Amino acid sequence: MNNLSNSAFTDHTHHFCSFKPIPSLALYILIPLFFLGFAVSVFFLIVVNNAAFFVFFVLLSFLVLAFIAWNTHNWRKKCAIFLFLASFPDSDIRRAKESQLVKITGLATCGSASLESSYEKATRCVYASTLLYECRGFGMRPVNINKSCFRWNLSYCERFSTDFYITDPKTGTRVVVKAGSGSKVIPLIAESEIIHTTGQCRTLSPHLKKWLEDRNLSVDARFRRLEEGYVQEGSLVTVIGMLRRNNDIVMIIEPPGVISTGCMWQKLLLPVDIDGLIIGISQMAVPRASLETQPIEQ
Repeated sequence: MNNLSNSAFTDHTHHFCSFKPIPSLALYILIPLFFLGFAVSVFFLIVVNNAAFFVFFVLLSFLVLAFIAWNTHNWRKKCAIFLFLASFPDSDIRRAKESQLVKITGLATCGSASLESSYEKATRCVYASTLLYECRGFGMRPVNINKSCFRWNLSYCERFSTDFYITDPKTGTRVVVKAGSGSKVIPLIAESEIIHTTGQCRTLSPHLKKWLEDRNLSVDARFRRLEEGYVQEGSLVTVIGMLRRNNDIVMIIEPPGVISTGCMWQKLLLPVDIDGLIIGISQMAVPRASLETQPIEQ
């Protein structure tokens, strides 16, 4: 079993404090250029009494900021990786060479070990994740349910993957996907919201309360959102990784180095580095939606 929980917290933090995929060096160059251009444009505006250069500078600055914001937003949504996954052609396993980057789309089958989702208790899973979000204020502390809230922040995460099999539909070859212990995995699997505590809810359901208590989490009145995602046996899964052959066993493992998505100029997206085995899914079992609607106790 492979614990991906820590990487989820790392990615979540980076999403709010990093300008990736914009390189830091580019920002160090752009910021001084902005102040220099602003000073020159103001000089032309005041001394020369010509507003053309100032208008041009404002428009250019707006376009650059929009480009950075667009790439930052799409980096958070992993849009470049999704596009890379969709554009990468399915590989012919029979002709694929050793250590070649390959893509397979087929039905997943559990290996020697399977997973169970944390909250919904979905069995026979090859991947499972449960995310708990809380609404926090500017001080990054949980706010009271009766007060205003500002944004959702990840407060608890369970995310696991394990080795599994995938059947190549073209050849019928059964391939081992090494997503278990020690593997770097990039799951492109969306979680579904199963619980959302509201302003009319203060009494938690017994199941949710027990789930929180088992993990030493607070059961105080807060805005909470619980999301869960999983890939059960029989799901249609897409995997991109490096091919490895060991006698008659065909395996897909994480690439030894970083893979770049390349520039996607049609979408105005800069390259994004991919470090790990990519696992996506076409048909995900959607957890049962539920809503905590108990009245507030005054």
